[in-house]
Amino acid sequence: MSQNGNKVEIEIEVKAPAAKFHQVFSCKPHIMASMSPQSIQGCDLLEGEWGKPGCIICWRYSHDGSPQIAKEIIEAIDNENYITNYKVIGGNLLELYKSFSSTVKVTPKENDDGSLVHWIFEYEKLKEDVPDPTGKLQILIDVAKDIDAHLLSQQP
Repeated sequence: MSQNGNKVEIEIEVKAPAAKFHQVFSCKPHIMASMSPQSIQGCDLLEGEWGKPGCIICWRYSHDGSPQIAKEIIEAIDNENYITNYKVIGGNLLELYKSFSSTVKVTPKENDDGSLVHWIFEYEKLKEDVPDPTGKLQILIDVAKDIDAHLLSQQP
């Protein structure tokens, strides 16, 4: 994990193919609740179409044992480079941060030996004493492991 100004990021290895992993985050975030129910309780489409930039979704998840919500707009989806950009527009995160966006990029490893998943959070704190969102990265690590296990169990 690295921290730089108002940015934190992490990269983890998964065994699933990059295209399949990317598809979950870009087009099918609503299925994450069934893949990682201890971390994500739901993801609802509020506006637009799944898998299309501009759609607005609402995550219901747990952080430190407390229920949270995050209303986000998917700002961009790059299916060629496996990148999805989200921007928080409502929910608990905006109680601490003036702005909060995340990017997930999935890169195939050589020889089709899994993928690297790179998350970046960029944010502006409402107050100086607000903590960096490193705990939210742990949620993503847990979710990534669950998604990876699920995708691998679906392969022939």
